Amino acid sequence: MNFKICVAATLIAAFVTPALADDDFYIVQDVKTKKCTIVDKKPVDTTMTVVSPSGTVYKTRSEAETGMKSVKVCTSN
Repeated sequence: MNFKICVAATLIAAFVTPALADDDFYIVQDVKTKKCTIVDKKPVDTTMTVVSPSGTVYKTRSEAETGMKSVKVCTSN
C-alpha cells in the first residue's frame, strides 16, 4: 500500500513541477505606442515586439523589471 502511494505521489510531482516552472518573463514594446511592459508569455502577434537584450528570458518578474531599466528603447520614453 505504501509503495502505491509513493509511486502515485512521484507521478503527480513529475507532472505538476514542469507546469509550475514555466514562468518566463519577457520585456516587450507596443509597436504603436512604443510603451514597454513585462509579459509572462512570448508575444505571437505583431502588435508587440520583444526588446529584451539578446532575446533574454527572465525567470522572475523582478529580474525583468531590473532588466527593463537597461533596455535603451524603454528608458528613452
